[in-house]
Amino acid sequence: MKNDTLSLPFRQPETIVDPLTELAREGARRMLAEALKAEADAFVASFLDEQLEDGRQRIVRHGFGPERQIQTGIGALDVQRPKVRDRLATSDPSTKIRFTSNILPKWARRSVSLDALLPVLYLKGISTGDFQEALSAIMGPDAPNLSPSVISRLTAGWQTQYDTWIRRDLSARHYVYIWADGVYLQARMEESAECILVIIGATPEGKKELIGFQVGLRKSAQSWHELLADIKGRGLSMAPEIAVGDGAMGFWPNWPERAYLGVMRNNSGTSQLLTIR
Repeated sequence: MKNDTLSLPFRQPETIVDPLTELAREGARRMLAEALKAEADAFVASFLDEQLEDGRQRIVRHGFGPERQIQTGIGALDVQRPKVRDRLATSDPSTKIRFTSNILPKWARRSVSLDALLPVLYLKGISTGDFQEALSAIMGPDAPNLSPSVISRLTAGWQTQYDTWIRRDLSARHYVYIWADGVYLQARMEESAECILVIIGATPEGKKELIGFQVGLRKSAQSWHELLADIKGRGLSMAPEIAVGDGAMGFWPNWPERAYLGVMRNNSGTSQLLTIR
């Protein structure tokens, strides 16, 4: 007697089944594997002229490293990094030719775009313990490499990067124009009246750069004075030709010599336009 049995996988009620996303993940995994293989093959091909004394190729493919998961914007991808071997026998390890993948760095566990997304989510108010739950819908039920301990370690790294950036030397910088404004954020502010005081500059080549920022009071001359004093203390000595900002900030009292040129109007209100002598 013919027995037709249909087996269906058991899923928890909260599990999201998205065949399109699963198909995209599988396609991305295959493309990544092919790209890594092509990268390793191109590296080996660039050393075809390198041969050992017995005529064998010095640089050859040498299997794959252990499988690992890379967290990406469409979920976790299981990949293996191709390995390359230098056959040359030498007592000096520094003379060995080593292969380093530009696509998949040796210790990478997340894509660069995901690393850029995490600080934004943290700034928007997602706590360290909520990252896995918040991202599980698009990255899989477990959201590997995003545990609270991992996020805590990342936040410590972000703080170190910020401390380095905030102390950088500005003595060689020159900005023709600067824009000053206060940006209000809903997340991680102690008081509703506080905001991020921001100064952006434009170089003579037309490139915009973030000069400095700090938490303060938008209308407070003291808050702006602290930010400007910090920038000056790090070597920014050349004053811009024009500073732009609206008239409701404590920024302006900190420019003792200025000449009023006019008023710019836009959808958000009016802005003062001043030249700095």
